[in-house]
Amino acid sequence: MVGNDIVDLKEAQNASSWQRPRFLDKLFTDIEQTYIENSNNPFTTVWRLWSMKEAAYKLFIQQNPDRFYNPKKFECRIEKNSGIVKFQTFRCYVETKITSDYVLSEARCIQNNLTSEVLKFEDKNQKMQSVMLKRMLMNALSETLKIPKTALIFRVSKLGTPSVSYNNKIINVSLTHHGNYGAFALGV
Repeated sequence: MVGNDIVDLKEAQNASSWQRPRFLDKLFTDIEQTYIENSNNPFTTVWRLWSMKEAAYKLFIQQNPDRFYNPKKFECRIEKNSGIVKFQTFRCYVETKITSDYVLSEARCIQNNLTSEVLKFEDKNQKMQSVMLKRMLMNALSETLKIPKTALIFRVSKLGTPSVSYNNKIINVSLTHHGNYGAFALGV
């Protein structure tokens, strides 16, 4: 299983007011706020932590299908490009890639290299972005598994969790988009 999340840093800069103390208090633990305060780039650290929490949440709800909103309860620990996120008895490993344009995090139950593929969108329309991202995902799965795209069936659960099925097997996937960027990860 896999969960991923991407944050377009330009979009986040324009749309968020992350420096409000209540914003940080609502989303981040004291330890996470210390990471932010001690960081060379607090802005990027905020969005790294946020993307780690979101990626972990997406992974968690695949195992525990019940939506809720409590990002502060997903506790992050950071070490270089890696990290661990804990929520109650759930624990996952998160790899993060930070560029000048985006922050991308990918969560898995076992430690693994980052596998998400990133797409820069030309179209600002979110529906079109979703269509393009899904198309890219299906192409990648077809190539990876060496099967025709027509044999793959894209599904979304009642909770909004995507998956792809092939020959009655479920392939866990994760999709994310924000601003001008999108990414997908394969759970294969």
